[in-house]
Amino acid sequence: MNQTYSVVAASAAPSPGADDEAPKAEREERDPFLTAMGERVRLLRARRGMTRKTLAVETGLSERHLANLESGLGNASVLVLRQIAATLNCPLAEVIGDETTSSAEWLLIRELLQGRDQAALQRARVALSEMFAQAPRDPHRKDRIALIGLRGAGKSTLGRMLAQERKVPFIEITRVIEQMAGCPPSEIHSLYGASAYRRYEQRALEAVIGEHERAVIASPGGLVSEPGTFNMLLAHCFTVWLQASPEEHMRRVVAQGDLRPMAGSKEAMEDLKRILAGRSELYGRADMSFDTSERTLADAYLQLRDRLAARLAAELGDEA
Repeated sequence: MNQTYSVVAASAAPSPGADDEAPKAEREERDPFLTAMGERVRLLRARRGMTRKTLAVETGLSERHLANLESGLGNASVLVLRQIAATLNCPLAEVIGDETTSSAEWLLIRELLQGRDQAALQRARVALSEMFAQAPRDPHRKDRIALIGLRGAGKSTLGRMLAQERKVPFIEITRVIEQMAGCPPSEIHSLYGASAYRRYEQRALEAVIGEHERAVIASPGGLVSEPGTFNMLLAHCFTVWLQASPEEHMRRVVAQGDLRPMAGSKEAMEDLKRILAGRSELYGRADMSFDTSERTLADAYLQLRDRLAARLAAELGDEA
């Protein structure tokens, strides 16, 4: 059932020059809260690799209403926002605003971390993870190499090569999901929605970690958008972000004959850039990154192998 916002009807006969003045007046009248909320919805959608059309279908809202919300126009009801949050599989507070204002301790923690660079934030996150961990640190974390990044970065190709040289299994989480569900991920999305797919994703990762002490793992590009699943990956695997330029990603995806996650979009490149921008900070939490752009396959593999070996050796030395 479609849900709508209330909007002010436009005059049937606009005065000369009204078309030029309307956008300016519209921008001036936008509420900062609504504008910020719209930007958060757009960012959350991009991180999950969802086009506006996909989100509209799964929430039962029209694309026009979503466009208004993301632009800071209109006045969305709480029910609409709750439906969007449920579809994006995130707390309503994350859509509405900053939940760290809920207590004095949250505010003190936020102030302590405010302005820190990514390296400092990563150290803080690792320290907190170890402090509140329910189980002892996984001794096999560095024996499981998990490759993350968008489709077309080289996770499957380079992952197989790494696994062969390391003499360990190569596992694609997407294939494990397919085995568990009895149908491909595209059918899970269409039949049960994105939230169901993310649950399968978490179960698949849990199974792989439980069954394999040593492996090379190719993770789905959107796994990083689910905090619980991504934290599990970071805690139990040495993660490598395989990077590439948007153009390189698109070229490789098209060469594979697959336009996921941009299927049905007339602006595939813009969608891809938006998804990459939305996820870059999350991908940046990986233990190391490696750019595969403008490299031959052989060169990319050899450099990745050598850099990975050096990083693992350095970390083992630090722990000794």
